[in-house]
Amino acid sequence: MEKPEKLLIDGKRLDGRAPDELRPLKIKAGVLERADGSAYVELGNNKVFAAVYGPREMHPRHDQQPDSAVLRCRYSMAPFSVEDRKRPGPDRRSMEISKVTREALEPVLFLELYPRSVIDVFIEVLQADAGTRTAGINAAAVALADAGVPMRDLVSSVAVGKIDGTIILDLMKEEDQFGTTDMPVAIIPRKKVVTLLQMDGHFTKEEFKQALDLAFKGCEKIYEVQRQALKEKYAIKEGE
Repeated sequence: MEKPEKLLIDGKRLDGRAPDELRPLKIKAGVLERADGSAYVELGNNKVFAAVYGPREMHPRHDQQPDSAVLRCRYSMAPFSVEDRKRPGPDRRSMEISKVTREALEPVLFLELYPRSVIDVFIEVLQADAGTRTAGINAAAVALADAGVPMRDLVSSVAVGKIDGTIILDLMKEEDQFGTTDMPVAIIPRKKVVTLLQMDGHFTKEEFKQALDLAFKGCEKIYEVQRQALKEKYAIKEGE
């Protein structure tokens, strides 16, 4: 991909969005019949499924926790999800994203209610366009709620960054690749608690505060779409 001359032209980004604007977002709950809970997320050109199985008995037994369930997350990208075909199977990046996804979701789950159990979350990226880890967290949170796993709240996630000296919300591929900073954030919206914060690049102290404020606003918008997806699914069930 060639580097564009400018990523911001007359205050607008390459895809026409304002700096504080999310890409189009679509979330659907309960999309996979054989999973205990599931969700599908489209964020811009990202297409992501999440499936939840459990709580169920954990095998092998020596991995069980006597006083709580274990949350296992597996993030993976389909070989056809990117332009250059990806090698199938786990790599260092997918293992790292699986770990931070688990850490982002654990604080909202009542794992102590299910000792010696496991809750498995599988996130599959069918099409990637920057921000797949945040899209995966959003899908996984909805899938966990759909599975009926007791939760304090949902977790909402978005990336903020900096291009041409401007703080922006929800980076697309060109911005992710050629911008100066990328900061994925996950929060518990009603409590305003951060459960994930990573950074590639740098912000000044003021820029960091501005970026975090923007991430909170973005996550609040995502949270509403997550809740709406769950409401729609259960409204359909009740009306059947």
